[in-house]
Order: sequence, then structure tokens, then C-alpha cells
Amino acid sequence: MTQNGDDATLVRRPGVSDLGTAVQGGEPAPRQDPSADEPPHELPLDRNQAILEAAKQVGALLKRKGHLFALAGSVAAYAHGGEKNLQHDVDFAIRPEDADAVAATLRDAGLTVYTPPEDWLIKATCFGQPVDIIFELAHRPVGADMLERAEELSVDSVRMPVLAPTDLLWSLTAAFSEHHCDFGAALPIARALREKVDWDRVRRECGDEPMPAAFFFLLERLNVI
Repeated sequence: MTQNGDDATLVRRPGVSDLGTAVQGGEPAPRQDPSADEPPHELPLDRNQAILEAAKQVGALLKRKGHLFALAGSVAAYAHGGEKNLQHDVDFAIRPEDADAVAATLRDAGLTVYTPPEDWLIKATCFGQPVDIIFELAHRPVGADMLERAEELSVDSVRMPVLAPTDLLWSLTAAFSEHHCDFGAALPIARALREKVDWDRVRRECGDEPMPAAFFFLLERLNVI
């Protein structure tokens, strides 16, 4: 759920240590050759398809290793039947206590993984696309209950857990604030998934925060809910 523009490039920054660096025999594992930090793959020219390819690759890796996770963000909305208008990056939700193990899995597969200044996610790159591994949604730690509610869906032919529609819309709506209030990105998702969402629960979970309330007002005026 990066808030950077479409052209933002994620790189390994000098001086920032990797999260959960693997240790072998009491010594730090040797760094891989940077030229091998991406699995070999011929990318399509379409950005949406490139993001889907990254989602499929990372989802397959996490599933194969038995991690508890769920696809989130715009790719999750697409998996539930939303538009193929994928925003900026790929998002996965995990529990905070699983961050080290997930980082190790991705790094062992040859992906670049690093810790950004924000303390609620780790970042990776896959097929040149940014991947956010998030363990806090809307200022709330991701819990096992949310991940266990995830639905296993086909994401462009690869099956993986995807955040349930109600959890997905809550995660988007509850994150609105004076500093981040992109109704334009969330509106098509709400419109596409409206019949699958428990809106009463989303309202209840958002409380009386003003920005989510403004979004609900917009949805009502547009007859989405």
C-alpha cells in the first residue's frame, strides 16, 4: 500500500540492514549476487500484468513454506472480482511475529528484502515490482483471526488466501486520515465488492473517525451502499 507514485523504485539502501538476516553455522549468511536478486522471468509490457506476476510469485512462495498470510490491497480486490486497475504495488498481510520468517523465505528465493523507516511493514521487489509485506493495517496489528477469515481464490490461475471483502474494505477505509484520503482509489473497489461486504461491521470498526465517515457519506450519495 505504498503512497509513492507509480514510478517509485525500491532499492536496497546502504546502511539499512536486512530484517532477519539468515545465520548459518553462527556466521551471517553470505549476501547473494545482486544480479540474482530477481527470479528469471520475461515480463509482459502491461504494468497490471507485471504486478499480477509478482503477486503470484510471492504468494506461491509464502504458500509453499506454510506461512499464514493473505493477499491485500488492489490485487485482492481484483481477485474478488474488481477491476484490473492495480495500484502501484502488491500488498500481503502477515502477523508481526512472522516478519522475520517471511523475510527469510523471500530472501532465500533470491528477492531483495529490506526494512523501510516505517515500522509496520517490510518491502521487497519481485520482477521489478514493489511488494509490501504488511503486519499492521490501519494502525492495528494483523491478527490470526483476520488471516484465518481469508478466502482461497484464484489469482490469475494461482490459488492463495485473499483478505475477505469486509476485512479488505475495512483496511482501506479505516486507513483514511488527513494525510491520506484517496477516495478515488477506494471508490471503485467499494462499488465492485459492495454486495460482498458487511458494511455495518466496517462502520462499527471505523468508529466515529471523520475521514471514514466522509467516505461512507459519499458511498450513500452515490447509492453504493
